[in-house]
Amino acid sequence: MIALKRVAMLAAGMGLMVSAVAQADHNSSHSIADRVKPAYSVCLEGEECASQVAAAPAAASGPRSGADVYAASCQACHAVGVAGAPKFGTSDWTERAAKGMDTLLANAINGINAMPPRGTCATCSDEEIQASIQHMLDSAP
Repeated sequence: MIALKRVAMLAAGMGLMVSAVAQADHNSSHSIADRVKPAYSVCLEGEECASQVAAAPAAASGPRSGADVYAASCQACHAVGVAGAPKFGTSDWTERAAKGMDTLLANAINGINAMPPRGTCATCSDEEIQASIQHMLDSAP
């Protein structure tokens, strides 16, 4: 029985030693540095690290289609009619068509009611905006 108690005490002592070693490793300067290092870093063009950054994919040649512009920039509002925006695929666009493309394009470029200038596509060309308008007009029943 005494031998069993000694074995238990020895095992408990070893457990404490293992725990102390693990705690010491957890608090080592290397371990701490790993835990507090930044999640990311910024590399500016011209710095040595910039050569490691993958090149950005080349932009597609030519203007984007009306469907592409609509999907990327217009549908957030026009799919559900946010703030009175004419809904895609409804007779809202039949009514708008009567105003003519020039008026619709001017409204989209300059903004109208709650719609800001160029909607949410500050990088769209006038031709791309016109193509997205035509895409929405074509959706009318």
